[in-house]
Amino acid sequence: MQEVKSLKLPHNIIMEDRKRLSVSGVQDVDCFDETLVILFTNMGKLTVRGNNLHVNSFNVDDGDFSMEGEIDTLEYSSEEKARGTSFLSKLFK
Repeated sequence: MQEVKSLKLPHNIIMEDRKRLSVSGVQDVDCFDETLVILFTNMGKLTVRGNNLHVNSFNVDDGDFSMEGEIDTLEYSSEEKARGTSFLSKLFK
């Protein structure tokens, strides 16, 4: 099993009508609430902003994530930037 996890998962995004979002290649969910979801993918940190956001599922083994709500923004940042701008690092500056 560890050999499979070390392989790089494919990363894809499918958004339907700005209301449903499916993302593959997700390694971790950093935080989520009704207006913000932060995902760590194998292509960097992905921030999703909107209203009435709801996480439907996240399969840790295969990296598949799905959510729905009123999606306003999808934004990527590199992993180096993502680690440097975490909530705790901002809090203790």
